[in-house]
Amino acid sequence: VQLQASGGGLVQPGGSLRLSCAASGSIFSINYMGWYRQAPGKQRELVATITTGGSTNYVDSVKGRFTISRDNAKNTVYLQMNSLKPEDTAVYYCNAVELRGRRYDYWGQGTLVTVSS
Repeated sequence: VQLQASGGGLVQPGGSLRLSCAASGSIFSINYMGWYRQAPGKQRELVATITTGGSTNYVDSVKGRFTISRDNAKNTVYLQMNSLKPEDTAVYYCNAVELRGRRYDYWGQGTLVTVSS
């Protein structure tokens, strides 16, 4: 599985961005996908996940502001980020998980999101 992330950039507080993650390869084996982020000096944290069935989960700090979605025809997962705050500044990573006896994680390259005036 290969993941290609895009869509980061600089945005003012209160603004919006949409991240995209295109999956290729053995995508039929993916159980769920998600986005993580890592801010400077902090550990990587889970932001949101979406299953193949479309069930979603969010970290409390982004609930009501971020929306994860998927386009199965394009093998792409999106993260729509609204009402961005400076504390959302981080490198965002796309993740795909296979559960085959044990967990296999695949990662895209990070995309930087900077929220600043």
